[in-house]
Amino acid sequence: MTDWPEARPNDNRGGRYGRGSGSAQPEGARVMRQVRRGPAAPPGQGAYGGVPQQPSYVDGQGHGGHDGYDSGYNTGQVYGGSGGPGGGGGYAPQRPAPDWRRRIKVTAITLVTVLLVTTVATYFWADSKLNREVDLSKVIERPEKGEGTNYLIVGSDSREGMSDEDKKKLHTGSAEGKRTDSMMILHTGGNGPTLISLPRDSNVEIPSFKGSDSGKTYPATGRQVKLNAAYAEDGPELLVRTVEFNTGLYIDHYVEIGFGGFASIVDAVGGVEIDIPQDIKDTKSGADLKKGKQTLNGEEALAFVRTRYALAGSDLDRTKNQQKFLSALANQVATPGTVLNPFKLYPTMGAGLDSLIVDEDMGLFDLADMFWSMKGVSSGEGTSMNMPIAGSSGGNLLWDKAKVKQLVNELNNDEKVTVKGN
Repeated sequence: MTDWPEARPNDNRGGRYGRGSGSAQPEGARVMRQVRRGPAAPPGQGAYGGVPQQPSYVDGQGHGGHDGYDSGYNTGQVYGGSGGPGGGGGYAPQRPAPDWRRRIKVTAITLVTVLLVTTVATYFWADSKLNREVDLSKVIERPEKGEGTNYLIVGSDSREGMSDEDKKKLHTGSAEGKRTDSMMILHTGGNGPTLISLPRDSNVEIPSFKGSDSGKTYPATGRQVKLNAAYAEDGPELLVRTVEFNTGLYIDHYVEIGFGGFASIVDAVGGVEIDIPQDIKDTKSGADLKKGKQTLNGEEALAFVRTRYALAGSDLDRTKNQQKFLSALANQVATPGTVLNPFKLYPTMGAGLDSLIVDEDMGLFDLADMFWSMKGVSSGEGTSMNMPIAGSSGGNLLWDKAKVKQLVNELNNDEKVTVKGN
C-alpha cells in the first residue's frame, strides 16, 4: 500500500515519473537547474554556508562556463546594469545629456521662420490697403524727369467717412466735395530731403489738360487762379498737371490724406509732441492751444495745422506749422517704439493706409522713403521752406519766378538747395 505502482503501460517517460526517489540525496539537488547570483563563494564553501557551489543552469553538462553562452543573470547585465559590487545595477538606462547646440539651432530657425512669415504677411496686408486711385498717366505734356524723387503731398478737407459727431468734434463743417487744404513737394535725393510748401492762395495758370473722367482735352486759355482751384476743378490729375506746368518739376508720386484720416493717424501713435511757438485760439479751426512743448491728440493736431486766421502771416504761417507738424509726425511714426511695437505699428498702419489716397504706381517702399525723408527734415538733415514769394495781387500770392527757376534747377540736378523761401 505504501509503494507507488509501477508506470502505466506504454508510459515511456521513465520509471521514476510520478514516484519518489530512493536516493538519500534530494532529487532536486541533482536535476533542478540553479541560478547563481553574486560573486562566487571561496573554495570549500557553498554559496549558502556549506552547500557546494552549483554550476549555472546545470543539466548534467553545465552551461555558461566554456561554451560561450551567458544569459546575463550571472553578472547583472540583463537590464543594463554594470553588475558586481559597486556597479550601477539600475534597471533604467541613463538619459543622454541634452544637445544644447541643436536646441539653439532649432530655436533660431523657428524664430527666423516666424519673423519671415509675419513680415511677408504684413507686407501683403499693408499693400492691399493702399488706395491707388490717382492715374498720373492722364497727365499730359509732362516736363522731363530730373534726379531724385518728388512727392506731391496734399491735405484735403475731405469729410468722407466722418459722422456728424466727428465733423462737430473736429470743427470741419459739412461742405460737400473736397478741396486742398495744404500742398507740399517733398524732394528726396543724395543731398538730403527738401520740403517745399505751396500756399493754397498761390497764383497759377491753368494749362491745357485732359479731363480725368471725360478724357476730353481742354485747351489752355491763360486763366489765372489760386492753386487750390485746380484740384477743385478736376481733382488730383489736374493739380499735378498745374504744379508741373508752373514749376517745371516732374512729380513722381501723389499722396493725399483727409481730415479724418489725419486725426486717426495722430491718435494711433499716441499723440505727437511739438513745440508750439505762440498761444493759438481760433474758433474756425477749433484750436485753443498754449505756447510751449506739448503732446497733441488727433483733434488738437488737426486744429493746429488748419489754423490761419489767428496767425499774423495767415496762410504762409500756417504752411510753416504744417511742415513742422508733419515732420514731427513722421519722426514719431519712424521711431523704434512704434515700428517694433505691434500694438502701435498695426493700428498706425491701419489708420494711415486706410485714409491715404495715392497714385497707381505708389508702393510701400515709396511710402517708407517719404516718411523717412520727412523724418530727416525734422532731425535737421534736410531743408524746409515755402515757395519763394515776390508779392501779392488781388489776394493771390505771386511766386518769385527767378528764385523758383533756380530752386527747380537745383532739385532737378539733385543739388543742395541754396534758395531761401518765405
